[in-house]
Amino acid sequence: MALIIALSRSLHLQHKLRVGLASVSARSMSSLNTRARAVFSAAVEGVHPDMVVRRGLERHGDKLHVGGQSFTLTNNLYLVGFGKAVLGMAAEAERIVGDHLIKGVVSVPHGIQNTLRSHGKEKMLLESNSRITVMEGAKHNLPDTDAQKSAECIRDLASSLTEKDLLLVLISGGGSALLPAPAPPMSLQEKQDVTRKLAAAGATIQELNTVRRALSLLKGGGLAQCASPAKVVALVLSDVIGDPLDLIASGPTVRSDSSPEEVWAILDNYKLSDSLPSSVKEVLSKSMSGQGSRVKNQPQEVKDNVLNVVIGSNTIALECASRKASELGLRPVILSPGVCGDVRSVARLYGLLSSFACSPGKEPPPELAAEILKLGPEVGIESWDLCRTMNVLVGERKEGWGATCLLAGGEPTVKLSGKGRGGRNQELAMRVGLELSQGEVKSGAVFLSGGTDGQDGPTEAAGAVADGELKEEAASQGLDTDSFLANNDSFTFFSKLSEGRRLLNPGLTGTNVMDVHVMLLPPSPQKDLQ
Repeated sequence: MALIIALSRSLHLQHKLRVGLASVSARSMSSLNTRARAVFSAAVEGVHPDMVVRRGLERHGDKLHVGGQSFTLTNNLYLVGFGKAVLGMAAEAERIVGDHLIKGVVSVPHGIQNTLRSHGKEKMLLESNSRITVMEGAKHNLPDTDAQKSAECIRDLASSLTEKDLLLVLISGGGSALLPAPAPPMSLQEKQDVTRKLAAAGATIQELNTVRRALSLLKGGGLAQCASPAKVVALVLSDVIGDPLDLIASGPTVRSDSSPEEVWAILDNYKLSDSLPSSVKEVLSKSMSGQGSRVKNQPQEVKDNVLNVVIGSNTIALECASRKASELGLRPVILSPGVCGDVRSVARLYGLLSSFACSPGKEPPPELAAEILKLGPEVGIESWDLCRTMNVLVGERKEGWGATCLLAGGEPTVKLSGKGRGGRNQELAMRVGLELSQGEVKSGAVFLSGGTDGQDGPTEAAGAVADGELKEEAASQGLDTDSFLANNDSFTFFSKLSEGRRLLNPGLTGTNVMDVHVMLLPPSPQKDLQ
């Protein structure tokens, strides 16, 4: 606690601050809303599949340079991919190395080809004479029999390769659902039931992927072993905090070091061990006895033949958003690309940061800084990043800058308690809106949360935009915010609120680097206390 108070006091402002107003006009709020949407669009555009593949693949004649290594192309190239972004990645890869491509298979979300076509994004589609087969599945981000067939085709292709071949693997967010290969005797439905119960209990993406790897033939390095002795080059568009290669799409080209004991510990923690189907217990028991540890004992030559390169991430998206914010006359500050934890805690943090930035008077109350720092570990943000951000916000007050654009990214979690339609971005926006509605004087801040893949949970929206007027606006239209939150029904709430104008509807974007949060903070109101 002493450290927190000391850090808070270090933010003390000693200079006289400019005079400001305690309210923000409706016109100003609308302008911030428009700019928030533009900043989000720039974040998504910065991690478009074609752009990240061009950055990752450098071609000079028959030499392919990737991640500091060089590979010789001799009509020996094969391609597989799985994820929400791999269709556009595959199209760009084929434009670069298609003359050496023999065959390819990609597993992509259900309906994505028609959706991209209807949005005028033909560039992200394969040519009619492509050598890559496109297979759709995983409707609503859930593994299904179509995705399982795709996984079987990918496994068959990889297993047919020789030491002379080069396998280019394209991986992006959503890859786990699009590459289901349950270890026998377990069925896809049984594996899906386990992961669904984990997600509903509030398991993190890291915990979900650890369990998925243990129950899969291809995840946790299984695909790389199938492709041995061929060389494997994986281009990864990261959708996991910190870009850990073993967790992105459950690491099909990365040897898993997770032990069976870790898997059991996760299941025990969420009280699911006793209710597991007998087939799942059999798979885990074989793993513990050594019979199922095909990846744990992976030969050294398999690992040496694999190159994994992260070519796109949430950090890159936030950097692009920051540049756009500057172009729009905003003062950008990137908080963190690693926001996680329960959406209620994340919403509280954004509410506190808004109060810190927009509180009247010569300086923010020191107790606000202390509370912000105390909450940081719950939402995955380092104290250093919070202090740096608060110092920028204090500088705005001291120097009289215009509106500030606070940027962050990550993947918070929602603990399900109801049966409504919604997603973490829409629920987060709703909760932040309620935080901004508190107090006698509203901050005037505008908050946006959106999934970069364009799909927030099993809904048509990517997220939503909220501000301090949300609670009053909902009440005037007969909408009880508490009831919608209790039922996890944020999509229905935003659809009904003001005819859905607050929803973020970019459609499927063809990419995925988790979520982007944009909070625009107007110039803080000040009183000259000279």
